[in-house]
Amino acid sequence: MQGLIVQYKENAKKEENALDHIGIYLHIPFCDGKCPYCDFYSMKADESRYDEYIRSLTERMYWFAGQTPRRADTLYIGGGTPSLLGGERISELICRSRALFGLEEAEITVECNPRSSNGAFFREIAAAGANRVSIGMQSASEEELLLLGRRHHAEDAAETVAAARQAGIDNISLDLMIGTPGQTTASLLRSADFCIAQGVKHISAYMLKIEEGTRFDREDIIDRCPDGDETADMYEQLCKRLERNGFERYEISNFAVTGFESRHNLKYWHCEEYLGLGPAAHSFVNGRRLYYPRSIEKFMDSSNPEPLFDCEGGGFEEYVMLRLRLREGIDLQELQQQYPDCGLNRTQQELLEKNGFLHNSNGRISLTTKGVLVSNEIISRLLA
Repeated sequence: MQGLIVQYKENAKKEENALDHIGIYLHIPFCDGKCPYCDFYSMKADESRYDEYIRSLTERMYWFAGQTPRRADTLYIGGGTPSLLGGERISELICRSRALFGLEEAEITVECNPRSSNGAFFREIAAAGANRVSIGMQSASEEELLLLGRRHHAEDAAETVAAARQAGIDNISLDLMIGTPGQTTASLLRSADFCIAQGVKHISAYMLKIEEGTRFDREDIIDRCPDGDETADMYEQLCKRLERNGFERYEISNFAVTGFESRHNLKYWHCEEYLGLGPAAHSFVNGRRLYYPRSIEKFMDSSNPEPLFDCEGGGFEEYVMLRLRLREGIDLQELQQQYPDCGLNRTQQELLEKNGFLHNSNGRISLTTKGVLVSNEIISRLLA
């Protein structure tokens, strides 16, 4: 393996001027229990399974480093609940990634949940280079947390933020959910105020989607959730509350103090390349879209290090769909230069602008807050 690292570094020196930096995503598919709304690939496991998985993940990292030498400037360790692995294993993954992919001046994010991470955990990963954490809070309401199947309290989230900050990690994100069972606009705004009071720099707010096969789907929980109009109003009120407190909506579900936008996630929306490793993880490398199946056994099969799916990526429709998620939107001149044989439906574009769903400023179009709520329909019309 040491020889592979040396070979990688030699190749990287030759190619770093010709290729842009990529992002690295490592999926940790372990949780201490399945939340009733969750459709992500995850499972319970013990310590020996953790170690076995880390070995397989590391082997894939070495394999890809040898196949496609690229430098990386972001690393995102997500899941699941990566903090269940403990600080030592997460630190090992960070150090391996740095040895193989550089990570010079990189943003290094680790996802964690309250009650699965403490001061010792944050000190250990900070010493390894982690400089950003994303904490799955979801709500500051005890009643809403209970209905969501979460195993923490609001105060646990506050203590987790404080522990990360004491370890020297100041780039902290908290997650919220919108449209959950029993939620009201007032309770959502109280959760937002709770996040603001913690002094975090980033807040993600996702609308609840009842995924097929989840416990929420089986229990028909949708009858206890706000309807579409109520959820839309919640979102608009949340945008106003956060923006009044210094958080700009830079993507449909993401708000940040200026300078603290997620560099890794921006790669997805800017249609830049990234390598994803782990069961159900996706990649966009050398113009190709790849993914691993939702099976930890297949991922850990040493006879098959390659993802199973492979198709061309970065096309016109993909570019439009991803860019319109961003507040910055699409530069129409840049779009024409990049895709000279394609174009948006001008009739629909003008109609959407006239009706307040699209904003056009100096040749750059973007979704209004009103447009965000029906973004899929807008994108379909523009691509018609």
